[in-house]
Amino acid sequence: MNGHAILENVRRYRGIASLYRQTAAFRPGQSWSLLEQAREWEARALSELEAYFALRTDYAAPLAA
Repeated sequence: MNGHAILENVRRYRGIASLYRQTAAFRPGQSWSLLEQAREWEARALSELEAYFALRTDYAAPLAA
């Protein structure tokens, strides 16, 4: 997967997390569940960012040598 696709996934995952947080604000009875879902989507976004920087590091290593 290339860097652009990874960053697009991060944007998408963070957007989904934001929608869960917004929904939690209007549904107090379900807020804990919705906020947990938001946390899971943010964790996915973080994993994608880690993959992005790992890809960049792997790409840059041969150039530095």
